[in-house]
Amino acid sequence: MYKASFNNRKSPFYTTLRAEVDKYFAENHIKPTGNWNLYLKTSLFLSLAVYLYIQLVFFTPVWWIAIPLCILFGFNSAFIGFNIMHDGCHGSYSDKKWVNDLMGLSLNLLGSDATLWKAKHNVVHHTFTNIDGLDADITQSSLLRFAPSQPLLKIHRFQHIYAVFLYGLITFAWIFEADFTKYFSKKILNSPIRDLSPREHFTFWASKVMYLLVYILIPAYVLGFVPFLIGFMVMNITLGVVIALVFQLAHVVEITEFEDATHDNIKIEDEWAIHQIKTTANFATRNPVISWFLGGLNFQVEHHLFPKISHVHYPHIQKIVADVCDKFQVEYKSYPTMRQALVSHFRLLRQLGTGMRMA
Repeated sequence: MYKASFNNRKSPFYTTLRAEVDKYFAENHIKPTGNWNLYLKTSLFLSLAVYLYIQLVFFTPVWWIAIPLCILFGFNSAFIGFNIMHDGCHGSYSDKKWVNDLMGLSLNLLGSDATLWKAKHNVVHHTFTNIDGLDADITQSSLLRFAPSQPLLKIHRFQHIYAVFLYGLITFAWIFEADFTKYFSKKILNSPIRDLSPREHFTFWASKVMYLLVYILIPAYVLGFVPFLIGFMVMNITLGVVIALVFQLAHVVEITEFEDATHDNIKIEDEWAIHQIKTTANFATRNPVISWFLGGLNFQVEHHLFPKISHVHYPHIQKIVADVCDKFQVEYKSYPTMRQALVSHFRLLRQLGTGMRMA
């Protein structure tokens, strides 16, 4: 496995930025963790999940109502991930560790595992963002070419067309394959995972059994196999597409940069924080509705720089980040709308698929 290192001598950019952000919280006498806004969303999204499950499984409406409810279930599950799980797993939901751990376990309710996700996302992705060979988020499948340094296959010329169909399979991969591969190999791509504690081993297996029982066996028994399968597919495909698109808009777009660590150790000339800005993009930051539902994941620049600050504060610290970037002449990357970011993502997929953008 090759390694990547950063030019972090004194880190002048991040030192200045950190001081300005800390000053904001101190002067306004607020905690960097969640507030009533986050707690309200938690109550709404979790309550809606319980209602939809009970309604669909035990009081199943006619199919033309059930299908839209399954789609809504998929969206709501994504919102749980964006808002509750994401802050919990990053330790930014609360200043109490047990609360963060509990909120992070909402991912286990969606079929994956919080401990393995933290290793993949918090450690690997947030450290080696868009570095091919190290960042597992840009190495999803050989059918998708997410970086200019990755092998170009003939099929990639169509990836901007079929990518969204593969995105719909993401949660099925979590549930039935990816988590088990990480668990038994003890690796994320080429990065080793620390040994799990007995409690984490138990949680992993208990969650998988719970998911099998609650999401598969009970619905299949109550509804019958075919109605269950249709609902299960519709919900998970919706969840997969929404999650994949939101996360891809942060890094796999035309204005972000990529590095290659697939052939040799590399030394990034920038300090870590500047690398994060070069490889990350925001979108629709002036749209409060999108920001509310996506858990601030449209403020990915702020999130990558301050992952332990709750997303509810990102709109307030964005100007600080932009001002410090301007002071250090670092380009602050952002798309005004979500539509522009989506167009850029699929346009980049086409460029990468035809070899128009090479390493």
